[in-house]
Amino acid sequence: MKNSKLITIIVALLSLVGIVLFIMTMGADEEDPIALSKAVSPLVTYSLILLILTAGVTVLASILSLFKNPEALKKSLLGLLAMGVLLVISYMLASDSQVLGATKEVVAEAGSSVSKYTSTGIWLSIILIVIAGGFFVWDLLKGIVKS
Repeated sequence: MKNSKLITIIVALLSLVGIVLFIMTMGADEEDPIALSKAVSPLVTYSLILLILTAGVTVLASILSLFKNPEALKKSLLGLLAMGVLLVISYMLASDSQVLGATKEVVAEAGSSVSKYTSTGIWLSIILIVIAGGFFVWDLLKGIVKS
């Protein structure tokens, strides 16, 4: 049996299980929270299992592919190193001051790790946007010069 036929059969079976669980959810009484919970719980569990399996297979396939191609492994490690450097720079630029929500309530106290990590994420986003913008302008200028 070819791989594509086997994959098609597996996908069909997984879809069938999902459809059955969805129909069970639709048939539950919306007014009874216990019955609704009993109907939804298997669907959520099934979805989580599929998500974890899919993520695991994807990561495993990527790792195997990297080890089969050492040049790609070097490029990936270099990319991870660059991201690590940017993360360290973002962390050094980050403030640990108080974080306020949209309604001015305190989300994170001054000096807390949540405040520091939030600021780190914001700085990392800013740095990545600036780098992406720089590459965009560079590519635009290259295109103008070539034409």
